[in-house]
Amino acid sequence: MNTEFIDKYAMLPEGARVLAAVSGGADSVCLLHWLKSLEGLRHISVCAAHYEHGIRGEESLADAAFVEQLCESLAVPLTVGHGDVPQCAQEQGLGLEECARRMRYEFLERARNELGCSLIATAHNADDNAETVIFNLVRGSAAVRGIPPVRGNVIRPLLSVPRAEIEEYLAENGLSYRTDSTNLSDDYSRNRLRHAVMPVLRELNPAVSRSLLRAAELSALDEAYIAQAARDFIEREYKDGSLPLKALRALPQSVAGRVIRALAPANLEQRHVESVLGLLDTSEYKRLSLPGTELCFEQGRLYFGAPESVGFAERELEIGGWTEFPELGIKIYAEFTIFDEEIHGLFKTLLFKSDNICGRIFCTARKNGDSMRPRGRGCKKSLKQLFAEKKYTRRQRDSALVLRDDRGILAVLGLAADERTAAGPGDRVLRIETERI
Repeated sequence: MNTEFIDKYAMLPEGARVLAAVSGGADSVCLLHWLKSLEGLRHISVCAAHYEHGIRGEESLADAAFVEQLCESLAVPLTVGHGDVPQCAQEQGLGLEECARRMRYEFLERARNELGCSLIATAHNADDNAETVIFNLVRGSAAVRGIPPVRGNVIRPLLSVPRAEIEEYLAENGLSYRTDSTNLSDDYSRNRLRHAVMPVLRELNPAVSRSLLRAAELSALDEAYIAQAARDFIEREYKDGSLPLKALRALPQSVAGRVIRALAPANLEQRHVESVLGLLDTSEYKRLSLPGTELCFEQGRLYFGAPESVGFAERELEIGGWTEFPELGIKIYAEFTIFDEEIHGLFKTLLFKSDNICGRIFCTARKNGDSMRPRGRGCKKSLKQLFAEKKYTRRQRDSALVLRDDRGILAVLGLAADERTAAGPGDRVLRIETERI
């Protein structure tokens, strides 16, 4: 037993107070004894916590009693928790293993706070890690994922140590331990892996546990690099809920996939990510439904989340006052006056020759077949063409405010005004002012 792995991940800073999770099994007994031996060398202090799951009846209670005696012999402060995992699993609709794990970690976090510890140490070993790597690969994980040596305030000091070395340590130090009877059963998938698969792999490579640990460490380094590249890309390119398709296409597929996963609100399977990547070359408007979200491809951008429909009711303009459109966040002031200045700017002020206005003056959303003759263009254009020229998104098109009279379109605010009502100096005009609410 050496401390190289601990030092590699800076697990035991000087002065740390560590809570060891002790089940009474071989691994946790080794962990507790070894951490206790490091107290003076590392200037740390060690406490212990034991969680009795209520799964194995009297056997579980005997485990708790064993841990109490062990901690007393080592002069280690101990806190013991009890729970009814079978009942909780049934109530919450969880598997027994998943529920036991969740309740155990919740207890360990409470115990850490109660005992004033900064770290929780669990006894996962190199064989546990190897089983996890294989288990994840069998389930289709995209990376060689094992048990992380450090996650938050949880450390795994024994993660590089094979079970055989742990048993040698226990024998050398005359330490006894408890055997969980459920570990001998093949009713659990991990046990079947441990009993049937791992022995075969050890025949092929006696050091398979260390080999898989190294593979997981290298994979974690690759994953960290890809994740950082994805975060950098998102910070640089993600604006208004969307990404530029051209920049996304230029990324390595591994980074592009991570970007999509990071921005999607729900966990996506690889087939979902591939369906998004397959549409990055599209130049048409497309929508893609995925678990928990909808993606839109439009005007060279990928939007995360379906654009909200912007609807507003038709309104007749109030002359000499403000007409509000709270759905669009704007208000319009209309008045008749005399043309006495040239208007410039982004259509915040519009002038229409009043003699050429027919009947009512009102505002609507776009309508099928809408067209106009934009001032200065000398030709007729459909609104669809004008929107396409300006690369309007579907949301922008839906929220475009069209000013009309009984003859047709007077203007599309922010886009164009019709030449029919173009005014000159001295003309009586309808003056339109637009402001944000």
